[in-house]
Amino acid sequence: MTGAPLTAGAEEVPSAAPAGPARPAGRGRAGRVLRYVGGRLLTAVLSLAGVVVAGFFLFRILPGDPVRAMTEGREVSAEQRAELRRQFGLDQPLWQQFLDYALGLFRLDLGTSFQYRRPVAELILDALGPTVLLAGTGTVIAALLGLLLGVRSGWRPGSAGDRVNTTVALFFWSVPTFWLGLLLIVLFASGRDPLPGLFPTGGMTAPGVTGFWNVALDTAWHMVLPVATMVAVIYAQYLMIMRSSLMDEKDADYLTTARAKGLTDALVRRRHAVPNALLPTVTLIFLNLGQVVSGVILVETVFSWPGLGRLFYSGLSVPDLGLVQGLFVVFAASVIVMNLVADLVYPLLDPRVRP
Repeated sequence: MTGAPLTAGAEEVPSAAPAGPARPAGRGRAGRVLRYVGGRLLTAVLSLAGVVVAGFFLFRILPGDPVRAMTEGREVSAEQRAELRRQFGLDQPLWQQFLDYALGLFRLDLGTSFQYRRPVAELILDALGPTVLLAGTGTVIAALLGLLLGVRSGWRPGSAGDRVNTTVALFFWSVPTFWLGLLLIVLFASGRDPLPGLFPTGGMTAPGVTGFWNVALDTAWHMVLPVATMVAVIYAQYLMIMRSSLMDEKDADYLTTARAKGLTDALVRRRHAVPNALLPTVTLIFLNLGQVVSGVILVETVFSWPGLGRLFYSGLSVPDLGLVQGLFVVFAASVIVMNLVADLVYPLLDPRVRP
């Protein structure tokens, strides 16, 4: 009797399928990055669209008649007022006005100012430089001051220096911006005893100043009080965020390891603790860069600074619907764009949150 084959009745093992082409290791990561960037861009676009819709209808409920304000004190007939309404599109239904406005935004046309009879985009471009100069200078100085004092306070929390720094910063943070600006004008610009008038009360340059260097020095002299007002109000944000972040990092294991290797306390703080604690503050700087453009309205109004803030105030006083709508979109877009930049930059700084 012949024996059965050894393979008889045994389960048949399926042969391995031929391996397909290997996918590149970076393809999945590239897809995640694209989805992350695309999601942030979509959020920014939807946010801006919501701002445009809300801003248009919000300013339409402001009290006051733009045409009546433009013709106040003049002999204007009812027919002339009707013609002005037709020229500015105010005789159209509200939905038609919004449709015309939205289509204009796609062409980068922000409309026409009722008050100045000029395109809103031109007015904004003329005032953008002074605002960027003032807001940028104030933000840089406030960030540097807040980070320096925040590192000192966060490395030794509870010390006398920490208590003084946080108390002074929180005091200025709670002071109304316009009140602090007026106080600085009274103390350092109006020339009241016992202090003489050291700085200009307002404006960007003195009349009659010519020459590049003379204009630059005079502009810097006019910027002292407005910049001081901005710095005093906003530097506390950077101080408190940096202080809190550094306190969280202070007792981390990697700092203990660095100390065990023989590094001095100053080196541990400068090389290891501060760079990691800077991450939340970097995000705050980007966010504030967008917010500070709209936040200088009070400072520019108090110091008669010829920027976007003062232009917005003049538009509200009429009301100049075209001007305030255009500025509202610019202010909102600056915040949205800086928020988008912060979302895109932060993963580059912190590998833990990379998509």
